[in-house]
Amino acid sequence: MSSVIPEGYVILGRIGAAHGLRGEVRIEVRTDDPARLAAGTAVLTDDPLVGELTVARLREASGRATISFEQVTDRDDAEAMRGLLILAPAQAEADAWYPEDLVGLAARGDDGRPLGTVVEVRAMPAHDVLVVREPSGARTFVPFVEAIVPGVDVAGGFVVLTPPGGLLADEPLPEGEDVDEDGPVGDGPEDDGPEDAGHEDVEA
Repeated sequence: MSSVIPEGYVILGRIGAAHGLRGEVRIEVRTDDPARLAAGTAVLTDDPLVGELTVARLREASGRATISFEQVTDRDDAEAMRGLLILAPAQAEADAWYPEDLVGLAARGDDGRPLGTVVEVRAMPAHDVLVVREPSGARTFVPFVEAIVPGVDVAGGFVVLTPPGGLLADEPLPEGEDVDEDGPVGDGPEDDGPEDAGHEDVEA
């Protein structure tokens, strides 16, 4: 699949697995404005072969969002959409951004402690990954999901991280917790799913 994000567009969401038999799919929503994904709204995808889609319905159940499109009516077509980015023209909203806007932002804990700097954003099949250069110089792959990156303030120049114990090289594990010999996370961004995290050894 060829990915193309036109200039002036932002990512509203990333399509996940098919849900049910009638073309509905999971979606990782990246906008706080539900109107941008309301029924009847035309959105663009990052695959030129798919092009524009019309939202049929967006709903949330058990804390997970699903979406359906008028052009997608069966599970096979829905499965083929997995990994697509949903795009729309940029607007002045707090929770939509270009990936390059995140590079250079300071990474902070939810208590304000400095955790490093975002030096890269990598697109992965399950979700994007922030590459964070920690104060020690270690580069760590941080899954760009709300549970770990609950806040992004481009104007303020920082992202907020709530990393689980062992994710960041410079952060000590909570007292009483151990990690396996191979470490608490995967070897790098080639891993799938939540294990798209790890440390990359680089010179300071």
